[in-house]
Amino acid sequence: MGEGRRTILITGASAGIGAALARVCAGRGYDLILTARREGPLQSLAEELSAAYGVAIAVIPADLADPDAPVRLVEAITVRGLAVDGLINNAGFSRTTGFLTTDPADHAAMVRVMLSAPVELSRLLLPGMAARGWGRVLNVASLAGQMPATGGDTLYGPIKSFLIKASQGLWLEMQGTGVHVTALCPGYTYTEFHDVNGSREQVSAAYPKWMWMDADRVARIGWDAVEANRPRVTPGVMNNVLAALGGMLPNTMALKMVGGHARRLDRL
Repeated sequence: MGEGRRTILITGASAGIGAALARVCAGRGYDLILTARREGPLQSLAEELSAAYGVAIAVIPADLADPDAPVRLVEAITVRGLAVDGLINNAGFSRTTGFLTTDPADHAAMVRVMLSAPVELSRLLLPGMAARGWGRVLNVASLAGQMPATGGDTLYGPIKSFLIKASQGLWLEMQGTGVHVTALCPGYTYTEFHDVNGSREQVSAAYPKWMWMDADRVARIGWDAVEANRPRVTPGVMNNVLAALGGMLPNTMALKMVGGHARRLDRL
């Protein structure tokens, strides 16, 4: 990679917030390691950013639903002689149709990609960051992690809540090491996420346009927060209001609030 430049590993970098974060980091002079399942989009993004910003970019496809993927990914990085100075755990998806009607294999893949893989990659890469006295870990969680869980997509919110808590614990543990840790908690964001799980039409109708944010703005807010060593950041005024309400309302009332939203989506 470029002499004197730091290198950021981004998971789920082929589209959406991951690709937006790659653009933000490349624009600020960081070299990149991009990973996702789809090699083609990664290569296209790498060529675009290398030409635009003159940074070095390595593409290493990986499917983090494979339990062995985190170790193999780090091994592939090491073989290339690269050191990871920053980690963005962004890979994620939701393909649930209700807890009882979703294939257990899809549930297992969600847990591996969004919970196990960030933990494993952090454990594999943080020692090197701490030893070098500089590091950045940005865990892309969700506003859903600050709200009561919703029926139907039963695991998504709890997984993101775990990611927020784990980020806060790491933030405390990394104090004084030069390693910054932040949980990024976006609300509804214009990405491929809702196209992949088939909910684009429903969620677009359920919430007005002013509640949505674009991925580039979310990415800038997230990276600014990890540079400033903030333990958590929730982009958007309305998203912060919703997060506060979710934390202050009595449990039964909060559950009715999110339950009403879920029923509205079902009716659309």
